[in-house]
Amino acid sequence: MALRLGVLLFNDAEELDFAGPWEVFTMANEVAERSGAEKPFDCFMIAEKNEAVHCRKGMRVLPDLTAAAAGKLDILLIPGGQGTRTEVKNERLLAWIARTAADCKWVTSVCTGALLLAAAGLTKGKRVTTHWGFIEQLRARNEAAEVLGNVRYVQDGNVVTAAGVSAGIDMALWLTGQILTPEFARNVQRAMEYDPAPPYAAAV
Repeated sequence: MALRLGVLLFNDAEELDFAGPWEVFTMANEVAERSGAEKPFDCFMIAEKNEAVHCRKGMRVLPDLTAAAAGKLDILLIPGGQGTRTEVKNERLLAWIARTAADCKWVTSVCTGALLLAAAGLTKGKRVTTHWGFIEQLRARNEAAEVLGNVRYVQDGNVVTAAGVSAGIDMALWLTGQILTPEFARNVQRAMEYDPAPPYAAAV
C-alpha cells in the first residue's frame, strides 16, 4: 500500500524546498510503475486553507487538502522559507504538526522548516540541521540537542532534516532508499538526471 506523504504549504514557503522532494517522490512512482510495481507514495500538498498559497519567489500553488481534512499521514514534509518566521507563531498549525507527526513513520523538513519542527516540540533531544544562514539562530533557540552545520541532511530516529533548498532533493532520495532500496533510489536519481555539477565549482 502506498505511503501517504503530505507536504505542508504556507505563504512565503521556498519553492524548491518542496518542489525538489516532490519531484523525487513522484518520480519514484513513475519508476515503480514502469517496472510493473505499485506506486510507493500518495503525495498531497496540504495547507491550512483551501486557497492558493503564495510562495516566496512568486509561485502560487493550490493545495490538494486542508490540514483539517488531511487525515493520517505516513510521511510529513515541511519546507522552509521566510514564511516560517510567521508560522512559528501559528499555534494552531504547530499543534497540527505535532498531532500529525505522532502517527508518522517519517517526519522531515527542508531548510528553515526545521524551525517549525522545533517549535512543535519534535526536535527535543535530537540532532538536526538547517540552512547555513540559520544555524546559529536555531542553536540559540535551544530546542534541539545539536544543530549541525556543513551537512546536507541529518537523520535522528524518524526525524530527517535537510539543509538549504536543494539539499531537500538529497534527503528525499536518501529517504526513498530507506523506504525501498538504495538501488531503487539510484534509478530515481538517474530518471531525474540528478547529477549535480554546479557552474564554477565543478568547472573542468
